[in-house]
Order: sequence, then structure tokens, then C-alpha cells
Amino acid sequence: MSAAAAPVAATPGPSAPIAVFDSGVGGLSVLRAIRDRLPHEPLLYVADSGHAPYGDRDLDFIRERSRAIVAWMVAQGAKEIVVACNTATVVSVATLREAHTVPIVALEPAIKPAAEGSMSHVIGVLATSRTLESPAVARLQQEYGAHTRIVLQPCPGLVEQVEHGELESAVTSALLERYLAAPIAAGADHLVLGCTHYAFLRDRIQALVGPGVTLVDSGDAVARQTERRLPYAGIGGGERFFTTGDLREARARFASLWGSDADVSFLDV
Repeated sequence: MSAAAAPVAATPGPSAPIAVFDSGVGGLSVLRAIRDRLPHEPLLYVADSGHAPYGDRDLDFIRERSRAIVAWMVAQGAKEIVVACNTATVVSVATLREAHTVPIVALEPAIKPAAEGSMSHVIGVLATSRTLESPAVARLQQEYGAHTRIVLQPCPGLVEQVEHGELESAVTSALLERYLAAPIAAGADHLVLGCTHYAFLRDRIQALVGPGVTLVDSGDAVARQTERRLPYAGIGGGERFFTTGDLREARARFASLWGSDADVSFLDV
């Protein structure tokens, strides 16, 4: 089910990991926030890059990928699971929680803090098409859209640019300029980065929109919730990284986004 490099099933105790997964490398931004908050916790990360992006995938496909990865994580002895993917959250998290007793932390676009902090009463939400079409976003619009205009902007292609390491390419710049046009023209003073991949484009986005626009993501909030839901403390720290995609490309990408010490193994699940 998994490649030779897969970990041995963990025995519950201090060495049991917090397991984090995303459709690709975007969730490393959430993993970083968790590491900063919980420096002594063992962490396990799975990038499902072999099946990314999730944003335009069929709902059943996303549910099946999420189910398979979480089942594997549970088999490794994970004491807590973090779904570091907005699309997987809105499509799959309810069924995942029904199937497992391990605490499962998920994220949703940070519309609430953006709406509450906006002075112009206009915010923009950058996300995948699947996330923006979800009942979760519809609920957030209903709750916080009464006094705030919420401009939803799908961003096809941005996930792929991050997955390929094209953070500063001309294609990425052109996509960002296109997707930022509508919320900025509407007067948005807060932009929600509604996909974990977009956190790695934060500097490029900020340069394009200027200092008067606040960028908001869910990384720190997820890290706080991870700490609150933690069933018991771990010791030792350390990270284990896995990818379902091309291993050589993954190692290059993890080295640039996490650090040269990221030891990535292939996972067939």
C-alpha cells in the first residue's frame, strides 16, 4: 500500500505524530505555523501532489483521496490529523470525522477575521473554484456578508504554479494581476488567501496590491486549534515528509519551501 520508505506504525505515546495533509505542497505553510507553535511535537506531512490540484476535481475523487490518506495516517498511529487544504475540508471533513475517532482539525477561508477587520466593508476571497462553490463558503457569506461586500475570485492555475515552483515567473505574475483586478477595483482592503498554496505567493500579492491591503490566511488559527485539540504532548519534535508525486521534483520543492533538511519519501496510497 505504501512504498518501502513508509514509516513503521507508531505506538501511542510521546512519539505519535500530528499528521498533516494537503493536495500538494501548499499545506507546508500550515505545517510551519504548527511547528512554530508546537516545537516539540513530532510531525508527519503528506503532499498528494500525484493527484493535485483538488480544486477542479470531482467531489467523489476528492473524498476518496482524503479518505485513503487519512486512513493511512491513522494506521501510522497519528494522534491528531490536520486537513491543511481548503478544498478537502469543504468536501470531505464531515465524512472523515464520522469515520475516525482521532481529532481532525480543518480549515476554512478566513472570511470572518477579514470581514471584521475591514474598514471599507469590502473584502476579496482568492480560492479554488471548488472551495468557492462550497456550502461552507455560502454559510460564511451569509454570516458575514450583511454589512460587508465579499468578492469571490476563483484562481485556476495558481496551485499548479506553486506546485511547479514557479513563484516568480511571468505566468504567475500575469495570473495574479488578472485575479486581483476585481477585488481591488471593488475597493477591498482585506484579501483572504483561501488556499494554502497562496501563502507562498504572499510577497508577490502584497507587492501588487500595496501596503493598504491586508492579507489574511488561516495558518495561525489552525495552529492554535491544533494545540487546543492535542490529546497529549509529544517530545522530540522532528518532521517526516511524504509525497505521492514525482520524488525528485518533490525534494526540490520541499527544499525551497521548507528547507534543505526536508527528507522526502515516496508514498503509494
